[in-house]
Amino acid sequence: MRLLPTNTILVVIDIQAKLFPHMQEREALAEVAIRAIRGCRALGVPILLTEQVPEALGPTIDEVRAALDGIGPIVKRAFSCCGERAFLEAIERAGRRDVLLSGIESHVCVYQTARDLIERGYEVHVLADAVSSRRARDREIALRRFEQMGARLASVEMVLFDLLREAGTDEFRKILKIVK
Repeated sequence: MRLLPTNTILVVIDIQAKLFPHMQEREALAEVAIRAIRGCRALGVPILLTEQVPEALGPTIDEVRAALDGIGPIVKRAFSCCGERAFLEAIERAGRRDVLLSGIESHVCVYQTARDLIERGYEVHVLADAVSSRRARDREIALRRFEQMGARLASVEMVLFDLLREAGTDEFRKILKIVK
């Protein structure tokens, strides 16, 4: 199923200061998540950001927050983003049915959000190179569960090029700079 910029939204889940240092491959995670954000911005794909109990886990890390350039977080207490009314309202307002997921932790908040979105009829695409957990094994199990429940796995670069229709456009040149 082809992704279209007019039907896609990116959700960046809980990449927060006190949790982030404990993630597997955290430097790569930040780099790829930022690439997803910049690419989606270049293509006009809306972005939602969440923070899990920020008074305990801190704000979104500086590098990611800078790439979001003014997009404020939806604060949540439930592990699933869908447990927060403001998130459900924001995603419904966006009117997009293809949801790209990035963030932490793969086996908790990202997993429960994917499950709940699928149950609500959304097409979920987990950006496998832009999700992480404290333990590699938890991430691996989460990736398998995503597939079992019907989510699609993709890389950030795969998704960005899928959102493009062709080479040689202004959008293509922007995405090329972002992925290189």
